[in-house]
Amino acid sequence: VEHLARDARAVLDAGADMLHLDVMDGHFVPNLTMGPALAASLREALPDAFLDVHLMVTDPVQYVEPFATAGANHITFNIEPALDRAAGAGMSPLAQPFDPIELMHAIRTRGMSAGFALNPATPLDAVAAFVPHADLVLVMSVHPGFSGQTFMEDVLPKVAQIRSSLKSLQRLQMDGGLSPATAPPARNAGCDTIVSASAIFSQNQGSWPAIVASLRGSA
Repeated sequence: VEHLARDARAVLDAGADMLHLDVMDGHFVPNLTMGPALAASLREALPDAFLDVHLMVTDPVQYVEPFATAGANHITFNIEPALDRAAGAGMSPLAQPFDPIELMHAIRTRGMSAGFALNPATPLDAVAAFVPHADLVLVMSVHPGFSGQTFMEDVLPKVAQIRSSLKSLQRLQMDGGLSPATAPPARNAGCDTIVSASAIFSQNQGSWPAIVASLRGSA
């Protein structure tokens, strides 16, 4: 955790606006990653950092209170478990059914902003009704689960369609394969929040300010 806090502080000092925490449950996606305890450790080490939590999980409801207590500022949950249940698709009997609008409201009542994520294969018409209720919409530009995947350009038309329906205070985020080379088309399609891991952390720390500026489009 000490090294994580050190690198997190360094990337914020390099110009990043927030820290994006990918939470995976080993069910919705095959990997298992960080939980509320790690978020709480980051909050203790970086009291002023904005912690942006992305729940790639089957049952996001159970995570709201733990991450609120851990100090998260924002929670995004993948919407596919709700869509699957509504469509009658098989789900884990342990997963609580949830309504995306009600879940976003519950997140806000705990003092955080709220949003939902959609995977590359999820069509816009399946989630259009939820867009007006989100503080942030995250369009995945890779299949969720593993870092270092290749950016999927075919999601860009969907991004542009979502952007046309958003109000000025709603954010449009993209995550997956974003680098100085792939961030420009994402920004041009309407994304105003870029998530990047490999493009930054795989490089020498001295280059991070230039990479962050390039991702932002200010280089």
